[in-house]
Amino acid sequence: MAEGKKENVICDKSYAFALRIIKLYKYLTLEQKEFILSKQLLRSGTSIGANVEEAIAASSKADFVHKLNIAAKEARETAYWLRLLKDSHYLPENAFESIYEDGIEIRRIISSILISMKSNA
Repeated sequence: MAEGKKENVICDKSYAFALRIIKLYKYLTLEQKEFILSKQLLRSGTSIGANVEEAIAASSKADFVHKLNIAAKEARETAYWLRLLKDSHYLPENAFESIYEDGIEIRRIISSILISMKSNA
């Protein structure tokens, strides 16, 4: 897969993931009445795609790598909040599994792009 294709895939996937996070946030606040953890999840989960978009528009290779590294960190943080919500019984196991796996896939794609960038350097 060419870098351009990977970039398009991660843009699309991180955007779709952000939409799922927003829907989950609505569920957590409206149905579960959980406001603290869900706000953290909303911030980190939507930040992944924002940082991916910034990376795509980067002014240099170093800026691209920097922004993508931030996206990877936000993806890790999002996984943390998801696990915490599941283990505190705010998020049902079946809902957790689906969105958590999407987050893992996004992390893998970001890692793959970063590895490619390092090997091409």
